[in-house]
Amino acid sequence: MLSLRRVRQRTHRVRSNMRCIVLSLILAIFASSAFAKDRIINRAAFLELVLGKTLRIPLLMVRLRIYEDGSIQGKGMGRQVSGLWEWESGYFCRTLFWGGADIGRNCQEVTLDSRKLIFTSDGGTGRSARFSLK
Repeated sequence: MLSLRRVRQRTHRVRSNMRCIVLSLILAIFASSAFAKDRIINRAAFLELVLGKTLRIPLLMVRLRIYEDGSIQGKGMGRQVSGLWEWESGYFCRTLFWGGADIGRNCQEVTLDSRKLIFTSDGGTGRSARFSLK
């Protein structure tokens, strides 16, 4: 029979290993976004990628649809998401509402890395979000 001390030691090791795995996954996601290959520079190419598809970030429970008429609809972390978008000078510019909160307007660089669409805020100099297309 294992002593309480040994059980605690094993539990600690398992938790430490899990933290390392999660950290490695997070770093891999952000590192791969830094090496995105194909920049989307026009509205037509963007629409070809997103029309009829759902943009997803499963970990954050985000599911968005982008429509040709300039609207955005979906959910994020259990709240309704809505907004408007336009293509402006090579950037995806959107105004977004999450629940009752106005997230505001932001123009984002859009790149395609394998089968992930990456939106980088502040004209490509800010934070990135990687969406799968389903």
